[in-house]
Amino acid sequence: MRNPVLTFLAVMGAAASAAAQPPGEWRYFGGDEAFTRYSPLDRIDHENVADLEIVWRRPGLDPAVQEAFPDLRVNAYLRSTPVMIDGVLYAPNSVGLLEAFDAGTGETVWRQAPFAATLEEVAGRSTRGAAWWADGSVRRLLFVRGGHLYSVDARTGRPAPGFGLADQGRVDLRWDHPLAGDFDWSAGPIVVGDVVVVAGITGGAGDGGIVREAAPEDVRGFDVRTGELLWTFHVVPRDGEFGADTWGGAAAWSGDLGSWCCLAADEALGHVYVPLSAPTGMVYGGHRPGDNLFSDSLVALDAATGERVWHFQMVHHDVWEYDTVGPPTLGDITVDGRRIRAVMQPSKTAFLYVFDRETGEPVWPIEERAVPQSIVPGETTSPTQPFPTKPPPFDRQGVTDDDLIDFTPELRAAALEAVESLVLGPLFTPPWPRTGAPDGKVGTLTAPGGWGAGNWHTGAFDPETGIYYAVSHTMPTVWSVAPTTDEDATLAWATPRGDELRVPTPRPHGLPITKPPYGRITALDLNRGELAWMAPNGDGPRNHPRLRHLDLPPLGIPNRPAPLVTGSLLFLGEGSDAIIGTQRGEGDPSDPEQDQSWRWGRKFRAWDKATGAVVWETELPAGTTGGPMTYLHEGRQYIVVAVGARGEVPEWVALALP
Repeated sequence: MRNPVLTFLAVMGAAASAAAQPPGEWRYFGGDEAFTRYSPLDRIDHENVADLEIVWRRPGLDPAVQEAFPDLRVNAYLRSTPVMIDGVLYAPNSVGLLEAFDAGTGETVWRQAPFAATLEEVAGRSTRGAAWWADGSVRRLLFVRGGHLYSVDARTGRPAPGFGLADQGRVDLRWDHPLAGDFDWSAGPIVVGDVVVVAGITGGAGDGGIVREAAPEDVRGFDVRTGELLWTFHVVPRDGEFGADTWGGAAAWSGDLGSWCCLAADEALGHVYVPLSAPTGMVYGGHRPGDNLFSDSLVALDAATGERVWHFQMVHHDVWEYDTVGPPTLGDITVDGRRIRAVMQPSKTAFLYVFDRETGEPVWPIEERAVPQSIVPGETTSPTQPFPTKPPPFDRQGVTDDDLIDFTPELRAAALEAVESLVLGPLFTPPWPRTGAPDGKVGTLTAPGGWGAGNWHTGAFDPETGIYYAVSHTMPTVWSVAPTTDEDATLAWATPRGDELRVPTPRPHGLPITKPPYGRITALDLNRGELAWMAPNGDGPRNHPRLRHLDLPPLGIPNRPAPLVTGSLLFLGEGSDAIIGTQRGEGDPSDPEQDQSWRWGRKFRAWDKATGAVVWETELPAGTTGGPMTYLHEGRQYIVVAVGARGEVPEWVALALP
């Protein structure tokens, strides 16, 4: 039975965090600026969820645009999660232009016109969402498209007056750096007070992983009214700045480590929380001795000034591409009777790090533990890495023989044979040097792999119960490094280039090399720091030709669907083959007579939040590609999610009760 006092405090905390957001609205693509992916709405519940039906569908790009530009290529990966304010949904479409549509019907209210009516200007890709800002009667939406930060009038979609040079309604975000490529960001800005915070990455960084020189991908704050640059936070500290000494003299020419996913903010504290990614040469760091701040870190910044308030580095001297990439999530928890304003940061490593969001103090001890060391010449990896003592990991970490598949003796033997040339070991086992040594080893089988266990999709938080829902996947990577031979290389070692040199992750008979689940939901009780439940998400390869006779339970799909938690249920899709970096289902390549593919699921499910039991499921027109959201319109609760797949038209689908 729940403690009624703690429940009351949780509800009060949830109400306080949502005070700036009217009930039933969804004002940020993460639900709110705390990025909880949570709504208290509960009109769709256990009793009636089975009656949900599709009530409208809207294409990711208006057919008229495609007709006007017949050579325009539209990606099936529709990332966009709409925001809903005052009965209108706003979302970047399949080419990144903003659209407004009626919350009840999906019909167009307005479409943003491209800056110029040319194919080059219209071409683009979707981003995850837009930010809302209002001051009296002034209402604006801010979002990033290509190399620009846009501000548009929420009523008309026209450029916001007074914003940007010559009132163009946009600000150029490209970095003034000789190594910088085009600005790129798949997420979107966040507004804290009157400051728009923008992160992002540069497409020219790293030059394929063979050079040490790269542009730093700094975080910036702009005036929400004018677009004037107010501050810049240097992700690679400059001489004299805090952290410059963690680069062994390499800070002047090292870069990358941008924030390519999502930001969160605490309006009351005036803090913005920025997760940062891996540094230059993500699998070799001999050129950058030291911990390399602020790579793989969560950094809390003063949103008004850009000054660092606190930081925590999840991975020292990264050589695994273990970006801190998932969205920071803010919420209040109660630990040993003490109320804590927390920030929860998922990592690619499958750890969830939990801090006091004002001070940066860990809620539970985080221990520096000894880890395996690199034997690559010139490389000096960190002797220790930080391990949270609570909560437990939300996915597989490291690989041993016991982790390999054993559905049948034949598959077990195939898996053992497949790893004979690979190094297995615990989390943080470094990449293996390809030197032609007589041991015959060609790489390290690493789990989590380069796409991580957690990613942009990981995490939703229920402020009423204190449960964090980690959605993850198991996708090992073989990491190896070899001496560079390219005449343009300035790194001594790098991941071998070319298909003939790369070491693919083994898939015996087309199956994943490790035991299931391959995609899962893990519920973590953050009031106790303990596991509440774990469940596979989706069937996975249970119907593979070599498995279908075994009558296996769901094995989980290794993809990146994002969750939605409401006052009554948890909602989650299965992902899509349109999402880059995810594995396609495969059959048995050794038997051409058998089906060579298992289709990605189109299922969308409601789960019991407390137990992980599936309450309801349906099949959508395609797999889910964006985070689902919910809102209340004229007394009716809706759920909207972006879907798409290879060969399918991307669209938004709205579900509601009859």
